[in-house]
Amino acid sequence: MHVYALKSCDTCRKALKSLKDAGHDPQVTDIRADGIPADLLDRLVARFGDAIVNRRSTTWRGLDDAERGGDPATLIAAHPTLMKRPVIDHDGTLYLGWTPETRAALT
Repeated sequence: MHVYALKSCDTCRKALKSLKDAGHDPQVTDIRADGIPADLLDRLVARFGDAIVNRRSTTWRGLDDAERGGDPATLIAAHPTLMKRPVIDHDGTLYLGWTPETRAALT
């Protein structure tokens, strides 16, 4: 299991705690410090489309209209904190966010 998260994100910390409590030993990549691998970003956009972009983030609010209209992969590559998180890769299945569905599947 691999979790792509931000160390400063409360939701990511809750997710990691719950995953550990459920017996998982997740590897964690801090997307701000380490970035997002290009192949993963391609998989995320193919799987989730525009939903991968967190339109409620401070970073999103700071973008101009031209940037907002850009390709999700390009936006996230330039601004990793725009990615909804956490992203969990468990045995090849991708989960986006710490939703009730994600929690039910992994804990």
